Amino acid sequence: MVDWEITATTIFCEAVDDEVTVMVSQDGTVKCSGHQKYGQPDKETARAMKKKSQQLSKQFACEGAGCSRVTQQRDELLGKK
Repeated sequence: MVDWEITATTIFCEAVDDEVTVMVSQDGTVKCSGHQKYGQPDKETARAMKKKSQQLSKQFACEGAGCSRVTQQRDELLGKK
């Protein structure tokens, strides 16, 4: 059992080429600031992502709730293998 209620970790997300904050609750629920920003981006964010994609010749898109980075952070904090 863990002795905390919620923790937040900032990681670099290659899927959106930006730092995101992953918040994990002790019950295992996870939220990612990247998903909130890039999951359904507003026009300005979508335009910036498209420009960055063209400059770097790489497609950027949020992987959503099943993202391996988010799952890995949750599993590490909860002690799962």
